[in-house]
Amino acid sequence: MQRTGTLILALYVLFGSLAHGAELSVTAPQQAPSSSAGLSYSDAVILGLVEGLTEYLPVSSTGHLIIANALLGLDGDAPMTDQSGAPILVEDEAGKLRPYTIGDAAYAYVIVIQAGAIVAVVLLYWRTILTLILGCLGKDRNGLKLAINLIVAFIPAAVLGLLLNDLIESALGNNTFAVAGALIVGAFVMLIVERWRQHGNKGAVPPEDGPGLTELTLGKSVMIGFCQCFAMWPGTSRSMATIVGGYLAGLSPAHAAEFSFLLGLITLSAASAYKFLTDGSEMLAALNIGPVLVGCIVAFVSAALAVKWLVGYLSKHGLAVFAWYRIALAIAIFALIK
Repeated sequence: MQRTGTLILALYVLFGSLAHGAELSVTAPQQAPSSSAGLSYSDAVILGLVEGLTEYLPVSSTGHLIIANALLGLDGDAPMTDQSGAPILVEDEAGKLRPYTIGDAAYAYVIVIQAGAIVAVVLLYWRTILTLILGCLGKDRNGLKLAINLIVAFIPAAVLGLLLNDLIESALGNNTFAVAGALIVGAFVMLIVERWRQHGNKGAVPPEDGPGLTELTLGKSVMIGFCQCFAMWPGTSRSMATIVGGYLAGLSPAHAAEFSFLLGLITLSAASAYKFLTDGSEMLAALNIGPVLVGCIVAFVSAALAVKWLVGYLSKHGLAVFAWYRIALAIAIFALIK
């Protein structure tokens, strides 16, 4: 419990210290002079820590990063220039050229920085990933079952993500009010499902050692996949949605977290690759490569620590502390919104 308090305190100190120098805003920011600096090394370290600590915790990493961008002043409309000083232009929804802004670059980086957290799971779960690969090659039956479960769980988010990504990004991409609302709604969902797991479910609490991930039916895997789709709304939390889905599928907290990590490996890889292919050239032209890489490295280290801690914590204490943290953070956001 002491480590939990330390983690939550660290997140509050991080956002609290930033809040002294900046305020959140859901109104259109004023135009600022064009810039090619954009992301500093200190910005990258902060964003890397936020990403790594929150990506696999059920508190919404994207929501935290959007908030961090606002506090760091990276959500504005300042037009960006490339290294030669030429303005960077992109097409808007109507097909007309417009300036590529610091807000565009920072939001793209919010997705791309997930690469650091992805590598953390690859290294921590390399044995399971090797089993998945062997399964796909027809050399491990359990590996094949788990691979199929993960693929069918990924399909709903893949389909809806391609259909709704641009709409969600344009409507909610940097909307801190929407993030705060999702934090609160997700918190109450977590409290209800955690209570159901412990006291409902016909009085049966899933044992810590089973059922295993390979014992999931295809139907339950798809159900977890549809739960993951709710995380397309910033602030909901992909981890929260998939862990809750795992609870509903009858998995123990530890197994629900592990399925969430492995599913996230596919989902986050796809999202990061898609964002890099669509916005990568503009982002790299606008931001210096040094801070971009530093942020990913920091995200890798902090994500590895968070993943190792989360599995053990959930097995003993459940989701409640994360729900109360989300509510407290949402209240703080509403208090800061101008």
